[in-house]
Amino acid sequence: MQRVTLKDKTFVPYITSDKILASVKVMAQKINADLTDDMPLFLVVLNGSFMFAADLLKEVTIPCEICFIKLASYHGTSSTGTVTEMIGLTDEIKGRTVVVVEDIVDTGITLEKLVTLLTKKEVKQIKVASFLLKPDAYTKTLKIDYVGMEIPNDFVVGYGLDYDGLGRNMKDIFVLDKNVDSK
Repeated sequence: MQRVTLKDKTFVPYITSDKILASVKVMAQKINADLTDDMPLFLVVLNGSFMFAADLLKEVTIPCEICFIKLASYHGTSSTGTVTEMIGLTDEIKGRTVVVVEDIVDTGITLEKLVTLLTKKEVKQIKVASFLLKPDAYTKTLKIDYVGMEIPNDFVVGYGLDYDGLGRNMKDIFVLDKNVDSK
């Protein structure tokens, strides 16, 4: 892995694809064990979760269904604090176990909005699977049931995560290089 520049920011290697895939496999094993007697609906939060969801669901061996929702709360490298639903949930989920698949949970604003939406639809239970969690930034009390990795409150890209739309396609995760003056 080498440094990458996206627009005006430089990022350095952080988590390799091998470590990512090993972590995803462990998460899937836990989900398989926990929900073996259920047929959950995996609700994938787009855009960032697409790579994680694809890898996770390749390892999920229990019967399940998959659907997608798009919510947004970021602009550039910081959260706007406002969540906008872009593509709504159209599947019938009343009485279902829903596993929310998130790429990253930092403040928890997006997750809280989504859990509120799901609760109104009278789901059986909500489980949350997030590849990354920033415990230092997390301000909510919602339980994150499955976490791939905890990271500091640093800005990361790659493996579905982006900076202004760029970097999602990188198989590794990179962190913002704080040592570079990137005005």
